[in-house]
Parts: sequence; C-alpha cells; structure tokens
Amino acid sequence: MVVSTETVILKLGGSVITDKNADVGVVRASDLLRIAQEVSKFRGNMIIVHGAGSFGHTYARKYGLDMIFNLKGVIVTHESVKKLTSRVVDSLNRLEVRAVAVHPMACTVCRKGRIESMYLDSIKLMLKNGFVPVLHGDIVMDLELGTCVLSGDQIVPYIAKELGVTRLGLGSAEDGVLDKNGEPVPEITPKKFEQLKHYIGSSESTDVTGGMLGKVQELLELSKTSCITSYIFNAGKADNIFKFLNGEPIGTKISPDEMV
Repeated sequence: MVVSTETVILKLGGSVITDKNADVGVVRASDLLRIAQEVSKFRGNMIIVHGAGSFGHTYARKYGLDMIFNLKGVIVTHESVKKLTSRVVDSLNRLEVRAVAVHPMACTVCRKGRIESMYLDSIKLMLKNGFVPVLHGDIVMDLELGTCVLSGDQIVPYIAKELGVTRLGLGSAEDGVLDKNGEPVPEITPKKFEQLKHYIGSSESTDVTGGMLGKVQELLELSKTSCITSYIFNAGKADNIFKFLNGEPIGTKISPDEMV
C-alpha cells in the first residue's frame, strides 16, 4: 500500500478506459477494474480526472460542439459522460477508494474555451475529509460561446496550479510522448518542445480536444507558470499507475527549462 502526504492528481485517458473508436460509449471493463485495483493500493489525498472517450467525443463531434452551440447536443453529451463517470466511480468504490463524482458543468465557467473560474472549495473539503474527487472531460458553460468542450487535459493543470499540487500524471494509451522512431521521449521542456512538436500527433480516433499534442502543450504551459513537473505514461500497462502513485519516474517527464 502506498501512503502519501501530498495530493496527487491522476488523469485517466479516455482511450484507456473506453473504446474511442466506438460509435457509442463502450467501457473497457477489464482495464477499468485493473486501474481501480492499482488505485486502491494508494492512501493519501488524490484527485482523479478521466477523459470522455467514446462517451463524449462521439457526440461532441456529431453535434459540432467544438464549433457551435447546440442545446440538444450539450444535454446528450453531458448525460453520456455522466454515465461513464458513474462507471468509473462505481469501480473505484467497489474497492473502497471512497470516490465521489464532481461534474465540471456544475462548477466551471470558461471564456472562449479556456477555464475562467472553477469552484474548488468543495473539492478542498472532500480531500480534507478523505474523499477522492473524480472529475471528467465535459461540456461546460462559456461566457462568450454559450458552451464549450472542456478537456480533462485542461482541468488537470488548472487544478494542480490552484491547489498547489506538485505531482501529477496523465495516463494515456502510449508509453509516453513518442519521437519520430516511435520511442518514448524521456523528458520534454519548453525549449526541447520546439524540436519535437512536429512528431507529436493528435489522436487518431475521434477526439475534439487535441490528442497527445494538446496534452503536452497544456503541461508545458503549467511548467512555465508554476514550475510543476508532470508525467505522461502508459496507463494501459499493468502496474504503471501503481508505479506513478508510488513516486517512480515513468514515461515522459514534462518539466520547466533549467534556470541559467
């Protein structure tokens, strides 16, 4: 069992817990069970954020929610991702993780697709009282667009910076950020990114939030503004989540440039 005195943020990619190529929401049940088992070995403050996968991206694409406001599309997409969150929370709680769903649509306001404000007081109290908040990619209200697609990849660095979290990891379906030869890059800094960005692709499956390139850009911006180091690793492989929670460096490290 891993015991930590610091808050940890774990992002579960939608491609890990769902079949993102499916036309409707399909959960990867065996992977979700394995992930819950690995998470259950951790004791300490933890926030989990998961991607929307085929429960969100399929409908967001169908209704064009990354480009237009569509009332019906917003409701259908939000209700779909809530179903996925329910499955995630249920799986965690079967193993006594004490998970509680927190839906971003109810606590987040964006402006032109970027988080303007997020109510975090309830999350702070959840952590203080031993709960594990579970957030997810969602459709949220936007001051200028009406609504917008909010990726879990944007939620993670926002919460990390606001709550002063120093350890966070994005569990994806890849061994990290891959170079032109398909090998994981050990470390990416803002300066190194300029040499690597041509090889970092978007998701091959239906994704309206930028794929791997979007993840890297969000975490690099976090490193520049807060000096927080994060990791992108393969959550589809057994024990990798446990290793991350155990404090091991894993996958690709995203870190600030060295001070001269």
